[in-house]
Amino acid sequence: MFDVGVPEMLVIAIVAIVVFGPERLPEFARTLGRWVRTVRQMADNAKSDLQREMGDDFTSLRDEIRGLDPREMMKGTLDDDEPTSNPSSHGTSRPTQRPLDPGEPAPFDVDAT
Repeated sequence: MFDVGVPEMLVIAIVAIVVFGPERLPEFARTLGRWVRTVRQMADNAKSDLQREMGDDFTSLRDEIRGLDPREMMKGTLDDDEPTSNPSSHGTSRPTQRPLDPGEPAPFDVDAT
């Protein structure tokens, strides 16, 4: 969910030790764990209440909300495209290119600069 890796966890641990001190850190960790557990239970209860009250409408609403995720939008867009005949082009259409003749200047696009 938050994409926290090992280096980030080490920085958080060092800051926590400096801020709270090694004596109060275990107590703070227990309190934080209880708080996170309580918040998760509250969210699960709210979700189950909504699901019970809304029935099938909840499932369709959940699917619509998931469809708003930009990653899901891109997956749907990319999956709908037809495969190209040239797999190395990765879906981009490029004009046919040929090697330059010796002494021939490279193409220059005035509008691109």
